[in-house]
Amino acid sequence: MASFIQKGYTVDVAQFGNDEKLSSGLTPAQTRLANIEEARQAAKLLGVHDTVYMAHKSGETGQIASTEMRSQLFALIRRLRPQMIFIPDPYVHYQLDHDQFYVGKMAEEAWGYSGGSTFANELERMGFRPYSAPEVYYYAERPHRSGEGGEGNAKFLAVDISSTMDLKCMAIELLLTHNRFRAVQAKLRLLDDLSVKNMARSYAEELAETIGKKHGLRYAEEFNYVNMRSGDALPPHLRERAVPK
Repeated sequence: MASFIQKGYTVDVAQFGNDEKLSSGLTPAQTRLANIEEARQAAKLLGVHDTVYMAHKSGETGQIASTEMRSQLFALIRRLRPQMIFIPDPYVHYQLDHDQFYVGKMAEEAWGYSGGSTFANELERMGFRPYSAPEVYYYAERPHRSGEGGEGNAKFLAVDISSTMDLKCMAIELLLTHNRFRAVQAKLRLLDDLSVKNMARSYAEELAETIGKKHGLRYAEEFNYVNMRSGDALPPHLRERAVPK
């Protein structure tokens, strides 16, 4: 996202869960407020235009009606009319975070059907005309395994993020409540702000390095990419590196 913003793109973020469970020693209400405020600071640092909070309970997206989730995403896609969308990859194996699976699954369906005039007619009556983003990027929170992820005609893409890695880490460090929760889970002995920030940065750098080594890059991210304009063709601004699935 940082790279696209630097290229002049407008980036909006949609957050389904409210993160009310991701803290150590705070109430759910305090946790939600802290995580939202810290996420806003991180988004501002990156240059994100706006963040839309759907306010669903984290860890419970599997209990939300799929039609409700799809309708919310239909409205967002039709309102923002994005050139591209980034969604969690629901096709990765052994997905431990069920929110990633359910949101990814519904986001893919919304992307696929938001351009159809027979879907969400109530939104069209409100002025949200059918629209489908021509490009979609499926992402995971770990390295993709061979042949894993993405729908049928997706192209597996490795993107060099070396130029924006420090900015990414700075944004991640701002998510202090979430990072402290992860530090407690990891049984980190020192929970002062500096130690927690160092842990978050080290994890982000190690993940990006691990992915980068697979592709001969210093730091990288992986996506399964689909371009509906021209099948599996890559746009000029993302021809850094594509590899067979």
